[in-house]
Amino acid sequence: MDRRGFLRLAGIGAAALATGACGSGETAPISTTTSGSAPPPPGSTGPPPPPDWAGLRGKVSLLLPSDPEFGNAWSPFNSALSPAPPAALARCGTPEQVQACLDVVRRAKLPVAARSGGHSYAGYSAPAGGLVLDVSPMNAVRVRPDGTVSIGAGAKLADVYTALARAGRALPAGSCPSVGIAGLTLGGGIGVLARKFGLTCDHLRSAQVVLPDGSLRTASADSEQELFWALRGGGGGNLAVVTQFEFGTVPAPGLTVFSLRFPAGSGAAVLGAWQDWITTAAPELWSICHLLGGAPPVPVVAGCYVGGAAGLNPLLDRLISASGARPGQRLVQPKGYLDAMRHFAGSGGGRREGFAAASRIMEHKITGLDQVVGQIQGRKMDLLFDGLGGAVGDVGVADTAFPHRKALASVQIYAPAERADAARQTSAVTDVQTALPGLVGKGSYVNYLDPAQRDWAQAYYGPNLARLRAAAARYDPDGVFRFAQGLTS
Repeated sequence: MDRRGFLRLAGIGAAALATGACGSGETAPISTTTSGSAPPPPGSTGPPPPPDWAGLRGKVSLLLPSDPEFGNAWSPFNSALSPAPPAALARCGTPEQVQACLDVVRRAKLPVAARSGGHSYAGYSAPAGGLVLDVSPMNAVRVRPDGTVSIGAGAKLADVYTALARAGRALPAGSCPSVGIAGLTLGGGIGVLARKFGLTCDHLRSAQVVLPDGSLRTASADSEQELFWALRGGGGGNLAVVTQFEFGTVPAPGLTVFSLRFPAGSGAAVLGAWQDWITTAAPELWSICHLLGGAPPVPVVAGCYVGGAAGLNPLLDRLISASGARPGQRLVQPKGYLDAMRHFAGSGGGRREGFAAASRIMEHKITGLDQVVGQIQGRKMDLLFDGLGGAVGDVGVADTAFPHRKALASVQIYAPAERADAARQTSAVTDVQTALPGLVGKGSYVNYLDPAQRDWAQAYYGPNLARLRAAAARYDPDGVFRFAQGLTS
């Protein structure tokens, strides 16, 4: 099964039915630019010099368009995109190599983007005519005896979960195994353990970063505090290139995963019962209400419970009773931490796929349930309501850059697409994205970047926008990391 194949499957036996698979809680690159160029260094005059690729090649593994593997190396995960290629891709294994790359692009005034997992929905981690900083070689995961873990910015979630599970530890994070830890964390990090343990960024202790001027810093509660605040939810693509993270972890819990497939046509009833159910549930319960587009749409409720089946089953019975609909299939299965993460990942997650996607934040309970479900009536499109609350809301709105602390859920709008129908599917997704604010709320999740979203800045960052822009002006005054939806744009 590929990254989002579960979206069109009919049975609940598919492992990834419980989540947005690779879309739930991840996808922004670390640092990105798209159009335009970074301005010249202060005091410079005249046209910039050409990039010194030959000199850079002596310091870092560099791929140019003439190299056979260049095309595959830079291509975005989203195969529906048709972007112009970058000028080069550098595989950076040390902070010093990142510094060398930034020196070249500053001098040549080239766009630059750091790339961890490459899952940016908009393909922003491959700037046209610029340099891709591929940090995947910095992928070490080291769990210490005290439970803290050092993770290189290029590590993928599958490797993070495996290393933590060996040590009996866990980190709340996303579901897609090939997503990079960096983009996920910098956008906040919504995942299957968020209601019990919080967002990924809530566990961040410190981050080693390279600033746009090339200086190496450590951001933490005691050093570069404003940068540390911004890195926790301020979105990939802004302020700095992270090279290494340090997180606190929790003991790996035992989990029970579940999935309920309800009859076609019961979408409004199930969504209404689900929103009451998830907002009053104990934080041990996490769930997603997934509406599969069709005529009529089909609701599936899935998720996991920190604890055993004996504690979960009465909660599921309560939801079923409140919905007035009887699920045709019911899956309840105890799993260890690592097996549960693999369950949500499915058997794919690494292959490129084509899609159009956007998001909104569910800021209040929905009264126009039929109107929401009607958005995907007869369409090859899905809505995924990913429950928040619990530990996510225990942190203040201004305590980190992630602004959606009081939200009830994130809402992802997803449609499969390839290049031939990308424009049509993107337009359809945009129509739904613009219709939802009056029904669910005006926010959006920065890790589901949507190039068509006009209100993106306020939607992504809400009341934290002004402070984030001030941080960007402080740490990137020359707009080195400027891109289409960046804080310096």
